[in-house]
This record gives sequence, structure tokens and C-alpha cells, in this order.
Amino acid sequence: MRPSGYLNVIVVSNKLKLSHESVILITFNVIDGFNREALGIEVDLSLPSTRVIRALEQIIEWRGKPKAIRCDNGSEYISQTLVDWTIEHQITLLYIQPGKPTQNAYIERFNRTARHEWLDLYLFESIEQAQLLATQWLWTYNNDRPHSAIGGVPPRFLLNAA
Repeated sequence: MRPSGYLNVIVVSNKLKLSHESVILITFNVIDGFNREALGIEVDLSLPSTRVIRALEQIIEWRGKPKAIRCDNGSEYISQTLVDWTIEHQITLLYIQPGKPTQNAYIERFNRTARHEWLDLYLFESIEQAQLLATQWLWTYNNDRPHSAIGGVPPRFLLNAA
């Protein structure tokens, strides 16, 4: 894992137009608490705790196990399934206080950026297209886009320098 060992996560509901119907598209966003690298975006119509766990397991397989996961009190994070999984994997769940999104400010800032630079730009034809465009945008966000909060460099640069 990275020097900080913390992941910041959130599930966000975004009302979007999917082809010719309005739907609520849900995204599960994960960023690294050290260098603000976006480690994953999952897109679907619902994201229960089992799906959140599957996404986290993929990230852990790739990047290693975090010490802790900072999250809000959404149903995905307070479910016994996720609590049991974190205990089994010796990962601490750090819940922010209800109504205090600034306690998870990195992910909140990321959500705003994702909305402006990805979600607001497209009329998605399918969930698969939304996921593909999310994955493509993640690469740009991590490798090309400078971040003023980390010295004007992309997150990948900061990770490589650590």
C-alpha cells in the first residue's frame, strides 16, 4: 500500500439521462488518501455492499491492503457484510460524522471533479458505456491532469516519487 495506507471511498447517486430515460446512476469512487490517485470507479444502477467488497478486493489485489477505509454512513458501509469483511481483513472502517462530508474532503473534491470532467459531458447509451468512459477518464485524471493540491503534478507522479 502507499505511505498513508488509507483509502477514501464514497457511493454517489447521480441522476443522469441514460439513452432516452432518466435514471439514477450510482458510482462507487475510491481514492488514495496519500496521493489522491483515483483507484476505481464502479458504475451501475445499484451497488450493494457485496459489490463494494468486490471492487475493494480488486483494488487490494492490485495495490495492497490499506490500514483503514474512510467512508460515510451509507447503507453500503454500515452493512454487517462489509463490517465483517473489514474485520476479517484487519482493515479499520473510519466513519465520518453524519452530515459532515468535509471529514472526507478528498473524495468530495474528487466527486465534484468527476461530475464536471466526466459525468456532465456525456449522454450515456448504457451502463457499460458509462463504465468505459469512467475508466478512460480515470487514466487521464491519474496520469495527465495536474492537481494543484499536490504541487501541480498528476497523482501518479507523486506516487512514483514516494
